[in-house]
Amino acid sequence: MWSITLKLMRKTKRMLIPAGIAILIGTAFIASTFLFGNAMGDSLARQMTAMFGGANYAATANVDGLSDKEIDKAYSVTVGDFHVDQLKAVEGVKAVRVASESAVTVSSDDDNVSGELITGASDASMLPVRISQGSQPKDANEIALPEQTAKTLGVNVGDTVTLTSRYATTETGGKTKANDVRVVGLTADPEGAYSFYGGAIVGSDNLIALMQGADDFNAVNATAVYFDFAMDGNTVAAKTLNDAQKLLPAHYELSSRQNVSDEAVKSLGGNGTNVVTIFLMCFGILAMFVAALVIANTFQVLVAQRRRTLALLRTIGAKKGQLYRSVLFEACALGLISSVLGVAFGSLIMWGMCAGNVIRQGMRLIFSWQVFVVPIIFGIIMTMLAALGSARSATSVTPLEALRPIELTDTKRAGIVRAVLGILMVVAGIAMAVFSVWRIQSTNGGQTAQANEFTMAVLIAIAGAALIFLGMVLTAVFWLPALMKGAGTLVSLAGPSAKIAHGNIQKNPRRIAATGAALLIGVTLVSTIATGAASVKQTMNNTLATRYSVDVVASGEDLTQGMADKVAGIKGVTDTVYAPAASVTLNGTDAAKPTTVLLIGVKNIDQVKHVMRVDLGDTSLSADDVLMPSYNAQTGKKLAFANGKAEFDTTRNKNGDMTRPLTLHVTQRDYRRIFDSYGAVGFVDERHFANGDLDTTTHMLLVKADTDQSGTSVNDLYDGIQSALSKSADAAVSGPIAERVTWAQMIDSMMMLMVGLIAVAVLVALIGVANTLSLSVIERTRESATLRAIGMTRGQLRASLAIEALLISLVSGIAGILLGTLFGWLGAYVVFSLYGTVVFPFEWGVNGIVLAVAAVAALLASIAPARRAVKVPPVEALAEA
Repeated sequence: MWSITLKLMRKTKRMLIPAGIAILIGTAFIASTFLFGNAMGDSLARQMTAMFGGANYAATANVDGLSDKEIDKAYSVTVGDFHVDQLKAVEGVKAVRVASESAVTVSSDDDNVSGELITGASDASMLPVRISQGSQPKDANEIALPEQTAKTLGVNVGDTVTLTSRYATTETGGKTKANDVRVVGLTADPEGAYSFYGGAIVGSDNLIALMQGADDFNAVNATAVYFDFAMDGNTVAAKTLNDAQKLLPAHYELSSRQNVSDEAVKSLGGNGTNVVTIFLMCFGILAMFVAALVIANTFQVLVAQRRRTLALLRTIGAKKGQLYRSVLFEACALGLISSVLGVAFGSLIMWGMCAGNVIRQGMRLIFSWQVFVVPIIFGIIMTMLAALGSARSATSVTPLEALRPIELTDTKRAGIVRAVLGILMVVAGIAMAVFSVWRIQSTNGGQTAQANEFTMAVLIAIAGAALIFLGMVLTAVFWLPALMKGAGTLVSLAGPSAKIAHGNIQKNPRRIAATGAALLIGVTLVSTIATGAASVKQTMNNTLATRYSVDVVASGEDLTQGMADKVAGIKGVTDTVYAPAASVTLNGTDAAKPTTVLLIGVKNIDQVKHVMRVDLGDTSLSADDVLMPSYNAQTGKKLAFANGKAEFDTTRNKNGDMTRPLTLHVTQRDYRRIFDSYGAVGFVDERHFANGDLDTTTHMLLVKADTDQSGTSVNDLYDGIQSALSKSADAAVSGPIAERVTWAQMIDSMMMLMVGLIAVAVLVALIGVANTLSLSVIERTRESATLRAIGMTRGQLRASLAIEALLISLVSGIAGILLGTLFGWLGAYVVFSLYGTVVFPFEWGVNGIVLAVAAVAALLASIAPARRAVKVPPVEALAEA
C-alpha cells in the first residue's frame, strides 16, 4: 500500500505543490522567528557588554543597601586597591584589565577634538574597542586614537599630538597637559561601547594618571576590573573565582559576562520577558493555521479527484484502515519534506539579512536546536491534523457507492455545538483581553510591573486574542457566508455570470467559509502586523525621542556663534541652538544631596522645540519660567518641586552661604540625555544671563540631525562637527545619536522582517482560494455542462468563477483588516506600553495594498479552475457526470 501511495503522490505532485508551499512558508516563518530572536539576543548581549572586550567576567561595585559613606568609599577605589599583579598570578586567570576613564582634548597644531581616554590592556583582545591600525600603547606617552578623531586632526600613526585634561588642573590653575604624545594606533568601536563620545582613545598608564591628576597609575580611580578566566566548557573553576574574589576590594563582586548580558537583555525585553520572540512566535503559529486550512482544502481536492481510484482499491480488497493510513502517510511525507525545506528557506532569509547588515551591523546567524526541531515537528503534526478530514472522506463510502458519480457538496447546516462553542470562545477572549489591558493599566502602563506580572498580562492578552480569532474562524460558517450573500446580492445585478457566482457561493457555505477563513487569517495577520508595526514604530520613536532627546551636544567656554554656524551647515544637521549656560545648584528635590543643574539660556521655547526630538506640546517659557526634565539624569528618580517652584543657588561666598538665589516657576517635560554630567538640564529665558541673574560658565551647542534623509553616517556627522569645532581648545562633543540610530534601525528591520514574512501568508491563503475553486469545478461538472449546453459561453463561465473568487477574497479581506487592526492595537498596547504612550494608527496604505493584492491574486487563482471548467465539451462533461 505504501508503494501505491508514493505512486499516487508522484502522479498528483502538481496538486501537492500548493500545500507544500503553504507548509514551507509557515515553517520558514517559525524558523526565522527563532533565528531572529537568537541574532537579536546575541547582538543586544554584545552591545550591552561591549565594555567587557574579550573578558568573560567583571568585578564591579555592588552598592545596594550601603550607606552614603560606604558608597563613596566603593567608588573611590584605585587601581592599586585591586592588586593586579596578585590577580594575574591566580591560577586560571589568563588576562586582567583595570578600567578607568578621563575626559580629554586632543590637539594637533590649531585643531582640537574632545574624547574619552581609557586604560589599555596587556592583551589587545581585552580592550572594549578594536585596534584597527598600528598597535595599542605600551610605553609612556603613547595613545591610539579613534579613526574619526585622527581623520579630523589630520594625523596618522607615528605622528605626535597634545593631550589636555578637561578637569585635572596644575598648581597654577591651568589644565594638565601632555605634549609630544605619539600616536601608535587607530581604534574602531564596532559594538558601540563608546558611541556616546564617537569612540575611545586608548592611552598609556602614565597618561591616564596625568589626565586624572594622580601621582602614578596605582593612584588612578578605577571603575571596574575585567578578567579573562580559563573556561572548562562553559564554566570557570570555583577555586579560580574564589581566589580572585578574595583579592577584590570591599563591596566589589564578580559577575559573568553571560549573566550581565542576560539581565541586560531581559531588562530591555520588558522585565524579563522576551517580547520580540513572543510577538513573532504568535504569528508564526497562526501562519501555520493558514497552512493547515490550505492543506485541508488540498487533500479534499485530491480525494475528490481520486474517488474512482480509491473505489477500485476498495473493490480489489483494500481496507478502510489502509486507505486511512495511506492518506495520513501522504500528509506526513509532505509535511516532513516541506518543513525541512521551510527551515532551510527561513535560515537562508536570515543569513541574507545578517550578511547584508539589513538588521544591524555585525549581527550574526546563531543556530539553536529550536530552529530545526520545533518547525519540523509542528509542520508534520499540522499537516497530519489537516488531512484527517480527507482521510475519513476516503473511507466513508462503500465500493459500490464510490463507483458511482457522487456529489461532494455539503448542504448540512452548521451544528448548534459549533455556534455555542465559537461564541463562548469570543466572549472568553474579549474578557481576557480586557483583563490584560486593565492589568497593564493598574501597573502604570507596565512601568512598575514585576517580571511575572508583566509576563502574565502578555500571555493572557495573547491567549485572549487567540480565543477571539479561533471563535471567529469557528463561527465563520455562519457570519462569513452571510456577509458574502449580502455583497453577492449587489454584485448579482451585474449580469448572469454574477448571478451564477452568487448562487455558487450560497450552494456550499461550509467550504466557502473554510476558504474565506484561510484568507481571513492571512489578511488578519498582515493587518495585525502592519498595524502593530506602525504603532510600535511610532511608540518607540516617541520613546527614543524621550530617552535621546537631543542628538549631539557640544560644550565649551570658547565656543562661538561662528563655530555654531559651521555646524549648522554640515550635511545631515537640521537644526542647532547656540546658547549661554550656567552651572547652578538645586536643593530640596529628590535627594538629600543638592542636585547639580545646567541652565541654558534661549531666546524662546521654539528654539528648544526645533532641536529636541521629544514633543514639548504647548509649553511656553517666560522670564519667570524654567523648563525642567521629569527625572534626575544621575539618580533616575522623579524630580518633584514644592508649590511648582524651583530655587537655584547661583553663587556662594567663601563660607558656603548662598548669596544670589534665583526662584522660577517650573514646567516639567520628560526629556533625557541632554548632558549626563549634570543631574538635570533646564532651559530659561536668555535675559537672565544679560541682567546678571546668571553668570555664563560655558556655552552650549545643541544639534538635531537626520542621518536617514541626508544619507550621512553617524561617524561622518561626528567627524564634521568635530572639524567645525576644531579651533576651540576646550569644546567637548558627545551625544546619544549613535545609540538612537542603532535602535531605530533595529526596530525598522524587525518590522520589515515581520511584515515581509507575514505578507506571504496572504498568498498562501489565496492558494486555498484556488484549491476551493478547483474542488468546486470537480463538484459542479454536471452543472457547468448544463449551463454550457443551454447557451452559456466560455467567457461567461470564466467570469462567474472570477467573480466568485473576488467575492471570497474581498469580503474575507475586509473582515480580516478590521480584525487585524483591533488585534494590532491590542498587541502593541499590551507589549509596548512598558516603553511609553502607545499610538493607535490605522494603516490605510498597507491595508489598501493587501486588498488590491488579494483581488488580483484571486483573479489569477481563478484562471486554472476556469480553464478546466471550459475545456471539456458539454456532451463529454455530461457523460462524465
